[in-house]
Amino acid sequence: MCGIAGIARRDPDGVELDTLARMAAAIRHRGPDGYGFYTSPRVGFGHVRLSIIDLAGGAQPLTNEDGQVVVTFNGEIYNYRELMRELEALGHRFRTVSDTEVLVHGWEQWGPALLDRLIGQFAFAIHDRRNESVFLARDRFGVRPLFYAQRDQSLYFGSEIKALFASGELEPAPDPLGLDEVFTFWAARPPRTPFAGVSQLEPGCWGLWQDGTLEVRRWYHLSYPERQAEPRDALEQLDALMKSSVDLRMRADVPVGGYLSGGLDSSITCGLAATRSPYPLRTFSVTFADPRFDESRFQVEVARAIGSTHAVQPIGVGEIAAAFPDVIWHAETPLLRTAPVPMFLLAKLTRERGITVVLTGEGSDELFLGYDLFKEVAVRRFCLRQPESQRRERLFDRLYPYLGEHQRLGDFWRRFFLTASGPDDPLFSHAPRFQLTAHIKQFYGAAMREGTAGHDALAELRATLPAAFATWAPEHQAAYLEMTTLLSPYLLSSQGDRMGMAFGVEGRFPFLDHRLYEFAARLPVRSKLRGLAEKHILRRWATRVVPPTVIARHKQPYRAPDAASFFGRTAPAWVDDLLAPAAIEQAGYFAPTAVSGLVRRCRAGQTAGVRENQTLLAILSTQMWHQAFLEARRPVTPLALDTADVLLEGAAATVPSV
Repeated sequence: MCGIAGIARRDPDGVELDTLARMAAAIRHRGPDGYGFYTSPRVGFGHVRLSIIDLAGGAQPLTNEDGQVVVTFNGEIYNYRELMRELEALGHRFRTVSDTEVLVHGWEQWGPALLDRLIGQFAFAIHDRRNESVFLARDRFGVRPLFYAQRDQSLYFGSEIKALFASGELEPAPDPLGLDEVFTFWAARPPRTPFAGVSQLEPGCWGLWQDGTLEVRRWYHLSYPERQAEPRDALEQLDALMKSSVDLRMRADVPVGGYLSGGLDSSITCGLAATRSPYPLRTFSVTFADPRFDESRFQVEVARAIGSTHAVQPIGVGEIAAAFPDVIWHAETPLLRTAPVPMFLLAKLTRERGITVVLTGEGSDELFLGYDLFKEVAVRRFCLRQPESQRRERLFDRLYPYLGEHQRLGDFWRRFFLTASGPDDPLFSHAPRFQLTAHIKQFYGAAMREGTAGHDALAELRATLPAAFATWAPEHQAAYLEMTTLLSPYLLSSQGDRMGMAFGVEGRFPFLDHRLYEFAARLPVRSKLRGLAEKHILRRWATRVVPPTVIARHKQPYRAPDAASFFGRTAPAWVDDLLAPAAIEQAGYFAPTAVSGLVRRCRAGQTAGVRENQTLLAILSTQMWHQAFLEARRPVTPLALDTADVLLEGAAATVPSV
């Protein structure tokens, strides 16, 4: 895992090393183990390295034998050994044993078709000097980020947006439409970002820049070709896929640990990893002083069962607010939840304990219909077939058992689900969530209202759905929307990549192996969701791996304390400063009078509901985001060129003496 950055120019004006050194310095946290640069008349690459595979020989940027193909790479190619053998049989010669070198030789051999052969999580750039092109690519599910901007027929790219601004050639400005998507979906939907003129390459897409023009194409499509019946050997197929996925993700030249929440997915992942690790497995978790969020009992039980050495990051009153400014800086976006904060603190603990690679359970809920949202879809459709039936409506009381009665609000709670959208709406499954977040928009100030006039984020989403979407089962439609609007832009980014890489900790996700996704996508819905029992096939198989109590427990989504974290005796002074009417008016996103009323309710402890919690977090985090990126920008000191691990100029490489 690493951080990448670069510039490509139409004309051969050169790319200054100092510019690349600033861009790399802005994302140094992603790669604390080394750095390097490449420059040519039109293209420059910067790279910061987190050493995981081929610790001695994997420094970047890296070239092929004759220096005509240059790569800067963030991620892991898990099947690199198999690809290396295949390429060697075709006549290619390798100088390293790193997964990075597979990309340059694979590009020579297969061009963009290389991507179909990769099992991994990646974002990379290749400069092909033979035709002066730059090829950008991102993995199938968007595990690793890649942002870009274009100006004056030059292309700027990086693992994080702050690298683009550190070039000194781009100025940050807010994009009202990108922010409006944050306040609709919890995150801007690729290619949008909260910054004007800055895009993110969509998951499963590549881009080819040449002669000042960028062409973007999709190379991987999510699809749900559901079978009528579950294959007789489905459990054995699942067993082989899970073991293969974990085996590949254990490949590293450093110890691999695991995040253990105590739920089914992380318990499976850590359980399999414990049997495959050459070292005693190290596991990590967060615990909360508030029992509504705490899962420590299950974490301890699983850690004992798999024999891991377990470490805990406790989260009490005050920790969330104290870490929030750093979290916003790394996330580069406003947030509607505080859930990334504990993950930030957990990554800090993990790094302090000497672990830089962890396996986690992300992706399982989307593949095997694990979220309560999927059950909600089934219940809503069942109720709408007899809309006058009060008996059917009471099924909603069996959903979200972790929410208190004061959060459900009785009949209002049930009617909310039934009136959010009709079953013919392609966004039916997510309409209640989108309706909840729409409450934020009632607080928009004049500038946001003007900037978003005529923009309908939901209509735009409907217009970009795949042609086959209407043929999929309702639950699979919901799974697609969850993967594209939440998993990649929020869970894998704000809550995943950014929080882990803030401390140079790489997350690996066995459930997000495309072979496993394609197996799950073909299964009948009933194999995954049977009545109100989620992950049915996964639970049947998991008896081989995890304790029975974990299999039997109801899913408890990962949550953290929200608005209440920023009020009371432990609240930092900056909360008052950012939410003051003058500060709200100066930033211009929200209406000061409306915000003042919400703040008064928060101070009085009257905002226990999801809508007002999300709204307060959206406003507070937007104010902090604005201050961090548009007002008080952090200065960036370029990385020293004389201590770089690699300096490539054209085709000539030099390794500076230390």
